[in-house]
Amino acid sequence: MTDYIGYEALTQAAMRGVVREALRTGVEGNGLPGDHHFYLTFQTRAPGVKIADYLIERFPEEMTIVIQHQYWDLEVHDGHFEIILKFSGVPQHLHVPYAAITRFVDPSVNFGLTFESPDKDAAVISPAGEATSAPSAPEDADSAEAEAGTVVNLDAFRRK
Repeated sequence: MTDYIGYEALTQAAMRGVVREALRTGVEGNGLPGDHHFYLTFQTRAPGVKIADYLIERFPEEMTIVIQHQYWDLEVHDGHFEIILKFSGVPQHLHVPYAAITRFVDPSVNFGLTFESPDKDAAVISPAGEATSAPSAPEDADSAEAEAGTVVNLDAFRRK
């Protein structure tokens, strides 16, 4: 059967709207509320992504950023967000369209979304600028273990 309405595209757009609204909570007030923090994976070479060339060289396909305590100038727009994060102590401006996002996780409430492009071996940039393995979304833990042979415990990234 032919889907003339385009339910898959509608669903993807609605889920990207959830990411946009979650990011908006980090714009108002003093950062994200409570223990909320985000792991956001995006395609570094997707149309509209603007990041430093050395980051594209280091992460030629995907990278995961952590939005928690140390971020600046978060701007949430209808089609993209902009943020300043430090990489190896150097502030970098990121411009990321929602269409480039492949995964969004808020481990504080065990919530995650995966978008059309499956993520593969993305790296996480911690606030200290160190690259580590990307965390799996809670619902993908078993499949991640089967694919990669390793499960990353998110407790290591939580405040104690």
